Amino acid sequence: MTQSVYGRRGIAVAPHSLAAESAVAVLREGGNALEAMVAAAATIAVVYPHMNSIGGDSFWVINGPGNRPGGIDASGRSAQAASRAWYAAKGITGSIPFRSGIAALTVAGTISGWGAAHALSRQSLGGRLPLSRLLDDAIFLAREGIPVTRSQASTTQAKLAELKDQPGFAQTFLTAGQVPQVGDLFKQSRLADTLALIAHKGTDAFYRGALAKQMAAELAVVGSPLTLADLQAHQAKLIDPLTVPVGGAQLHNMVPPSQGLVSLLILALMDRFPGWQKVDKSGPESAAFVHAQVEATKLAFRVRDRYLTDPDFMVLPPVELLTPARIDALAKKFKPDAALPWGKKTDPGDTIWMGVIDKNGIAVSFIQSIYHEFGSGVVLPSSGVNWQNRGCSFSLNPAHVNTLAPCKKPFHTLNPAMAQLADGGTMVYGTMGGDGQPQTQATIFNRVMRFGDHPQQAIERPRWLLGRTWGQSSDSLKLESRFDPAVAAELRALGHEVETIGAWDEGVGHAGMLVRHANGVLEGGFDPRSNGAVVAF
Repeated sequence: MTQSVYGRRGIAVAPHSLAAESAVAVLREGGNALEAMVAAAATIAVVYPHMNSIGGDSFWVINGPGNRPGGIDASGRSAQAASRAWYAAKGITGSIPFRSGIAALTVAGTISGWGAAHALSRQSLGGRLPLSRLLDDAIFLAREGIPVTRSQASTTQAKLAELKDQPGFAQTFLTAGQVPQVGDLFKQSRLADTLALIAHKGTDAFYRGALAKQMAAELAVVGSPLTLADLQAHQAKLIDPLTVPVGGAQLHNMVPPSQGLVSLLILALMDRFPGWQKVDKSGPESAAFVHAQVEATKLAFRVRDRYLTDPDFMVLPPVELLTPARIDALAKKFKPDAALPWGKKTDPGDTIWMGVIDKNGIAVSFIQSIYHEFGSGVVLPSSGVNWQNRGCSFSLNPAHVNTLAPCKKPFHTLNPAMAQLADGGTMVYGTMGGDGQPQTQATIFNRVMRFGDHPQQAIERPRWLLGRTWGQSSDSLKLESRFDPAVAAELRALGHEVETIGAWDEGVGHAGMLVRHANGVLEGGFDPRSNGAVVAF
């Protein structure tokens, strides 16, 4: 088994090695974790184009000076014109399509998050590196080309039939009409120009300058309800993350519309699970551990499906859903020896998660997404921006908690996690993978904190997924084939519908974890299911 990577003055992890390298290059120049993450975010948008884009959203959870937690919500609202009536007039009453301009109905917020992080770096951390430096790697790679990964090639091929006719897709993501092959050089010159403009004029140009006007006009041509006024109204928001105590640690995650609350709830429920003595004896790859977490996931998803949406539209404040009394009551529904009914309501999705910790202990847990692979499939002709389809997660049912309304944030599977440990250490961790995100977060956290794994070991062990996520279409409990067959048999005996997937299956996510130990030692693990790396110095 691969060992974790260690460092002293800085460390970064990403699902593509070039993004981790961009972050550490900034740290080596004296930059802080926020500056490093801006650089990594720009690079990953170029080198993993099927997973994320500057046309998507992002969330940040930050361990700031004095271990004060903070965060940035850089997610966009639906268009002012986006309503159930707008879709009904187009004959759409069942669900919002996943692809095309009418799926591109929310503002892309991630660039505003880069700007907010850069400003916060200067104001609170003495950051000095200009945006032009932080975007330099991304601009070079977009202009000069990236080596096509197996993940990009296989995803392009798998989604080609549904995407090839979307405006701008073939011209951007195919080479002479063909799917680019692994190792080919893939250039994105229009994106390079757009990133260079943002580097020169600032992130605000994406929402209020000539670029914004151009994008708004091109969005209108493809049938999107977004307008220049929608772009101009957008701002990233500084937030205080949600918090819950678990096993002596203080866990932090993103506020709604993120499902960070779900991730916290799963771990808080597992902390109350009455059968831990059996689980501890069975180990981190046992049926007992899988069963406990799967049952916690089902209970947490019930809360999510009833309450979580744009916080401006929630009937209960998010912190109310994390009170000890509520969690205790929910935990009583655990059945240690039988599987609870599964409603099969999970959604697929893709994204990237990355982490950075600098020499001063400033830590960032970051996630950036366009929702489905290649988002809406629409690529704007002048800017080369691939626009997200996050808004297709809205329901057109007026009674649904996540029903569509103008200027509303859609529910997000995205959630970056952070833990302040009882011994004074800090951990950032996360993954891509839609509804698999809170499950994998719980898996790797417990493997490290309860079973004593090092981060790389926790990530490399075989994993599982309840429901659907990126690349998956069934709602079963999926186990990687490296699990002992006896584990699958025991889970079936408990009432789980078990399916075996690949030995190192991307469907269970691209996880990562970084830890700053109490003595200042930095340690990290990356996911071999990705093209990632941990880089430290």
